[in-house]
Amino acid sequence: MLLFVGLGNPGAKYARNRHNIGFMAVDEIARRHGFSPWRRRFQGEAAEGVLEHEKVILLKPTTYMNDSGRAVQEAANFFKLAASEVTVFQDELELPPAKVRVKVGGGIAGHNGLRSISSHIGNDYRRVRLGIGHPGVKELVHAYVLADFAKDDGPWVTALCEAVADSAGQLATGRDSTFQNKVHLAMQAKGFFETDNDGSE
Repeated sequence: MLLFVGLGNPGAKYARNRHNIGFMAVDEIARRHGFSPWRRRFQGEAAEGVLEHEKVILLKPTTYMNDSGRAVQEAANFFKLAASEVTVFQDELELPPAKVRVKVGGGIAGHNGLRSISSHIGNDYRRVRLGIGHPGVKELVHAYVLADFAKDDGPWVTALCEAVADSAGQLATGRDSTFQNKVHLAMQAKGFFETDNDGSE
């Protein structure tokens, strides 16, 4: 069993915020793969399903971003999951919009959701970093992540969540590089990247 966690803030006020792209990604996984209806569990909303023969619990903490770790810890403890069996979908300022990178462990780059999770279950979980771009100045970051995506961002946000959901089975079976490449190729095919971009950092 695996735990896939989308990060965001609960409520309609935050639904389209850049900070909520993690929620958007797991919502799309649930839709595309026929997961159970969302229900309140583990200080959040959870849905169950199967990806590539692996049972997966999707979780959207409703503790607000800064306390995400409480919900993640409660779910991980309930299912007796190690940090290595947890995957977190997060917004990433340090990646250009529509880019995706997967890594295990590492720094939290000032992300309060990751800080909370690391303080509760350790640092050895997988992060799916969903690029939202950077406002350019550190002082603008807080307002930027808590603002809605611009109207012009809508097409790539939708396409990215769909591509992540389509290839989520690769994550469930530990094929992180394949997942990353498939998402990149899907975005490239939809015209969001230049064709000579191979997705390498």
